[in-house]
Amino acid sequence: MAIKHKDIAAIREDYTKFALSENEIDKNPLRQFEIWFRQAVQAEVMEPNAMVLGTVTKDGFPRSRIVLMKDINEDGLSFFTNYESAKSIAIENNPKVSVLFFWPELQRQVCIEAYAEKLGDEASTEYFQSRPRDSQVGAWSSPQSKVISDRTILEERVEAIKKQYEGVDVLPRPDFWGGFLLKPVKFEFWQGRASRLHDRIEYINSDDNWIIRRLAP
Repeated sequence: MAIKHKDIAAIREDYTKFALSENEIDKNPLRQFEIWFRQAVQAEVMEPNAMVLGTVTKDGFPRSRIVLMKDINEDGLSFFTNYESAKSIAIENNPKVSVLFFWPELQRQVCIEAYAEKLGDEASTEYFQSRPRDSQVGAWSSPQSKVISDRTILEERVEAIKKQYEGVDVLPRPDFWGGFLLKPVKFEFWQGRASRLHDRIEYINSDDNWIIRRLAP
């Protein structure tokens, strides 16, 4: 049975769990993000490091997909992927990206605008070789974002890679695989509040200083 439009319009939830005050947040948005991220982990949010990565294609279309953040440090956030994938090609053409974290259990989201740049070989290799062996095999086997005739193509490539590296516990990192560092220039911390009067606190980087301001919901 089809869902009626009026039924969709009636779906709503009032947010009453927490508040967000500019008088209580950290002056550094990366530290504030770490605070919220730890709370998301403690709240047992499913995959708290899952983020929606937005890029722009050569044709000017925005495109989004879920990727997993794998590190936070004073420089920014990191994730790893195939450098020949659609997202990597988009980043190469336009390094301006956005990421969105949504933690419904805490009624929170964080929007970030950033510049993406490749991580160094050492960091990429260290992370690649820390992954489960089957994930290493998968990275070697998948021509990510390329058109394939059917799934047997992947299965055959997996078996070929397993045979090639039989007896090898840790595979070398492919040249076409590695990490990106996202260097933020803007954060928005969103805390759901009652009656849709949400708290929105924005950080904007200006000459290496963070300007903090409240936005209307």
